[in-house]
Amino acid sequence: MNTKEIIRNGEGRNYNYSQDHCFIKLASNQTKGELCFVEDTLKPGFYLGRHHHKIMTEVFYILEGEVEFIFDDETIIAQAGDTITAPPHVWHAAKCEKGGKMLTIFKNGQFDQYLEKLSQMSDSDFANAELMKAINAEYDIYES
Repeated sequence: MNTKEIIRNGEGRNYNYSQDHCFIKLASNQTKGELCFVEDTLKPGFYLGRHHHKIMTEVFYILEGEVEFIFDDETIIAQAGDTITAPPHVWHAAKCEKGGKMLTIFKNGQFDQYLEKLSQMSDSDFANAELMKAINAEYDIYES
């Protein structure tokens, strides 16, 4: 990144899914794949299934509401101002019953590119378990 970039509130590459609404605040191609920031508005009933990464570290900073993080050895209720870090090889899931908002920082991951790929897929693509497994693995996402 050779010049400064300012992304205002409510701006950034925009992905509105059934469970959450994401704005890319820092794209991985701006940092040679080292960092990606995603502002994530979690809709009521949000659920992120159990998964882990082999390379990527996820850092969740809660902006609004309560988010439940489920690890194999404990469950944590995170509130506004809390930070949760999931390093590589740590299985985790998350849910948000009432809705909330968080900033997720991806270290050594291109989660923004994953969201871009998902946005171009059809319902039949999502229903294809083998295709989803391959796409997830391409972006360092491994489900149980």
